[in-house]
Amino acid sequence: MSDARAGYRQYLTIDTRWMDNDVYGHVNNVVYYSFFDTAVNRWLIEQGVLEPAVSPVIGLVVETGCRFSKSLSFPDRVEAGLRVAKIGTSSVRYEVGLFRAGDPEPAAEGHFVHVYVDRETRRPTPVPADMRKVLEGLLT
Repeated sequence: MSDARAGYRQYLTIDTRWMDNDVYGHVNNVVYYSFFDTAVNRWLIEQGVLEPAVSPVIGLVVETGCRFSKSLSFPDRVEAGLRVAKIGTSSVRYEVGLFRAGDPEPAAEGHFVHVYVDRETRRPTPVPADMRKVLEGLLT
């Protein structure tokens, strides 16, 4: 048995939807990336450090990758493990593990890099202090 779950600092549950399955009967690979985006942004919103419509600083995805290990399919419930591998001046590398509910082994593990920018100018800006403090709680 793996300790893969122990490597993540926070978990969020995401339900698969009927439309997530592709013609092969499993969740299509592009949906895994949507799960990464959902896990990161929902966590930031729940922590009170992101309001997507009005925050003056927003994260733009500049890099993402995924290693698939097992198939997920509707109606699986996904437990998305979240951690932060690195916080730079204006960037954050998130790592996300997607687990079928109760499964000790991940169906997929990936990463997601945000560069934080000024909403108006779209120029890189330092990660806001309140967000940095929250993110430090996810550092591994």
